[in-house]
Amino acid sequence: MRRGAYVMNLGLVPYSDAFALQRSLAGAVSQGAIPETVVFVEHPPVVTLGRRTETGRELHIPESAEVEIAETDRGGKSTFHGPGQLVCYPILDLVNHGKDVKLYVRTLEEALIRTLAAFALDGRRIEGLTGVWMPPGGGQGPRKIASIGVHVSRWVTTHGYALNVDLDPAPFTEWITACGLEDAAFTTMARELQRPITVDDVRPAAVEACAEVFELDFEELPADDRAGLWPQRIHASLASR
Repeated sequence: MRRGAYVMNLGLVPYSDAFALQRSLAGAVSQGAIPETVVFVEHPPVVTLGRRTETGRELHIPESAEVEIAETDRGGKSTFHGPGQLVCYPILDLVNHGKDVKLYVRTLEEALIRTLAAFALDGRRIEGLTGVWMPPGGGQGPRKIASIGVHVSRWVTTHGYALNVDLDPAPFTEWITACGLEDAAFTTMARELQRPITVDDVRPAAVEACAEVFELDFEELPADDRAGLWPQRIHASLASR
């Protein structure tokens, strides 16, 4: 039986606002003030630094690049977010999902694989690496199409995955050593499908995949509840308990 949960589709949100929102949601989920919540967003161009980032070796961003650099508390190394990438932040209580962080990451990968399958794309795992890849073919090697980085505190999750829908993948290799992978190739759904595709096209399949793999029954929160307002509302809710 699926548990009730919220889903939020916020559109283009600055990374700092989304980070603050995640923290507020995680506190509320941890205290049982709200159900588990999954947030879908896009970000303006930003390079996020995970806890294992080696800035001296990984960052080679041109001075002219219009991109924010943001430190985070997620695992992993550096990655790039930008418009045309679907970012998913599940705020889940892993007490309900096996209390196993490795299982949680594999489940996120499964959600991505199912999302890609809805568009006849064969996303796969690569042993020893995190994220989802397109298999070798057509004279090309494996190409990373989705990245994962998570943080877990008191069994409540923040951060999540980033699926490349239709954006220029050059920053992954030209601006940073993405995910610490020296020779990795990055791709997008649009490149693999050889046709335009939007985040709006992909989001419904991503929502359904998350609902399936985590056994959630989503209630969508109103679209006009933007990220900047939610931390205040959640803190007010907690204060009234």
